[in-house]
Amino acid sequence: MVAIRKARLADEREVFALTRAFATTFVPEAGPFAAAFARLVQRDDARVFVAERDGAIVGYVFGLTHDSLSTNGPVAWVSELMVREDCRRAGVGAGLMDAFETWARERGARLVALATRRAAPFYSAIGYEESAVYFRKLLTD
Repeated sequence: MVAIRKARLADEREVFALTRAFATTFVPEAGPFAAAFARLVQRDDARVFVAERDGAIVGYVFGLTHDSLSTNGPVAWVSELMVREDCRRAGVGAGLMDAFETWARERGARLVALATRRAAPFYSAIGYEESAVYFRKLLTD
């Protein structure tokens, strides 16, 4: 059975391992990850939820809420969702998204948005619809 809960500082090592498997543009480094994780698990406007099975973290979702000028209230943005490959297609991702959506709703968010390149069928299956094109610009030194 999988339990979904808010991440704790003690989860850093296991979430870092999942993050390294998630990342495609950057290679996460332990030091910057640890600093960001410590800040994010303490913020009121950010949330990291983890999925735990048999004492091991098998997935996580990280997102934020922020004010918006056009939506008559806050919006929520899912920045990362990762489920260990051997645990996919078992409801773990859907459970993590449900926890995030509940949290966002409790904060008054009007919508949840995200960008994906590899998981569109998953998000469609849990009720998300394609809405926009995603652009990015890497800011390098």
